[in-house]
Amino acid sequence: MDDSRETFAPTAFVTGFPVKHSRSPLIHCYWLRTLGLRGTYRPHEVKPDDFPAFIQALKAGESGFVGGNVTIPHKEMAFGLADQPDELSEELGASNTLWMEGGRLKATNTDGRGFTANLDERHPGWDKARSAVILGAGGASRAVVQAVRDRGFKEIHLVNRTIGRARELADRFGAAVQAHPMGELTDVMKDAGLFVNTTSLGMDGEEAPRIDFSPLLPNAVVTDIVYVPLKTPILAQAEEQGFATVDGLGMLLHQAVPGFEKWFGQRPVVTQDLRSLIVADMEHH
Repeated sequence: MDDSRETFAPTAFVTGFPVKHSRSPLIHCYWLRTLGLRGTYRPHEVKPDDFPAFIQALKAGESGFVGGNVTIPHKEMAFGLADQPDELSEELGASNTLWMEGGRLKATNTDGRGFTANLDERHPGWDKARSAVILGAGGASRAVVQAVRDRGFKEIHLVNRTIGRARELADRFGAAVQAHPMGELTDVMKDAGLFVNTTSLGMDGEEAPRIDFSPLLPNAVVTDIVYVPLKTPILAQAEEQGFATVDGLGMLLHQAVPGFEKWFGQRPVVTQDLRSLIVADMEHH
């Protein structure tokens, strides 16, 4: 009987530059522990110049890793160096999850799935609306625009300080997406059922502009992909004005699920326990 499989414990990574702030190790190690699986997940910082060599070693089976997560600033490069990026990554031009399969390096981007799974869990029915407003056209907004479009929203109003960035994304993601300058925010909010902040406005306690959410549909949901603090100024304002809100922490937790399943062979579940663990860590730091 061949029991070599018994002794093999896969190791996965999270890489970025810097990578020490990543909460991914907390999430994956929690799942490994609670599912009783053999395996390791650890941070592995790589400088941009060294990233191609790191990916080469991964493909050659010399890195000691079965795959991993990729964060800023390596997502575009990870996409470019993968043997087989999927359609989500192709359209985004960025990958955050890598795994070896059949001798080939495969890649996907799980940010959009994390975003929608969080809303599905916290506010089922959020996708019944036809119109959405997304604030910000930076790298973080791409996967959100894609996911909202793929959920069937007919109108996606992308509002950004510099209209050029928003136009770029509108061109990339098709006819449903329209670009607007900040001055049009109130107009495009009229009759929208979803409002998403993808900017760093209000992050780490800085002031956020006052937003009047009243043009939104009464049953609209307001969400923020920033989760430090958990209740961002934008969410606090929406709540004060009587709107349902969903914080961004669930996006971080849910985007981790597909990768874990690829590397360790079991699909983990996002629980209140896990959420509490991360919240405690945020309060501690």
